[in-house]
Amino acid sequence: MPKTWFIVGASRGMGRELAEQLLARGDHVAATVRDTNGVADLADRYGDAFWVRALDVTDPDAVRAVTDEAFAAHERVDVVVANAGYGVFGAAEDLSDAQIDAVIATNLTGSIHLARAAVPHLRNQGGGLLMQMSSMGGHIAFPAFSLYHVTKWGIEGFYEALAQEVEPFGIKTTLVEPGVVRTGFFEAAPRVPLSEPYLGGPADRPTPSVDEMVDSQEKTVAAMIRAGDSTEPPRRLVLGSDAWQLVTDALRGRLDELTAQRANAATADIGFTIAPSG
Repeated sequence: MPKTWFIVGASRGMGRELAEQLLARGDHVAATVRDTNGVADLADRYGDAFWVRALDVTDPDAVRAVTDEAFAAHERVDVVVANAGYGVFGAAEDLSDAQIDAVIATNLTGSIHLARAAVPHLRNQGGGLLMQMSSMGGHIAFPAFSLYHVTKWGIEGFYEALAQEVEPFGIKTTLVEPGVVRTGFFEAAPRVPLSEPYLGGPADRPTPSVDEMVDSQEKTVAAMIRAGDSTEPPRRLVLGSDAWQLVTDALRGRLDELTAQRANAATADIGFTIAPSG
């Protein structure tokens, strides 16, 4: 039986690839984009199977209104996918206030508002799946990309709590954590020139070349669809051998550091006393 997917951010990259793969297999797609002209070909090709609205995810009222409209237009929405987002390259000190506010509003706050808007509908229909695009960058961090990382680490924490809140309603959640995927993401990301103190330092690094983008967009999206079809989708979906290795190394390193602090951590317990020396 065909499913219905609500994809927020479907104009390009993995959102567009996801819509194309789903429509090709006979599913229904409700999509949001900034400019509907960018997906006019999908509307022409798939007709009523492709429902689309313009949306700026930084507008909370619009997020709620379009989400309400998408659910009202379909008997059931099986999977809600939060895909809108972008990155900015530059040392943290060099970023502008406007850049900080815009990236957080798009990547983090917009995703939070979408989840909050979708949950009542999913609960009323008896369940469904919230699929949030995260990244291996929600576990690790690279210099000159701090603004992107703060949104991914932030959405990981939000979903860690949200998953527990909505599970009793039959609502599942999945954080998609890809590695370096061959999309237009890196080419589209603005680059802030480094100020003099950062030249030649860790922040002075090239962005990945196409040859370094080791993960396939088509295969990444196919894995997302398999998760969406599963009766027990994973809370976190790590995709790409690069992501698996880098995240595994980071988690092991943090666990080793934490383990070494066990005795010292106990010194903050109520009732703990340090034995007198001698």
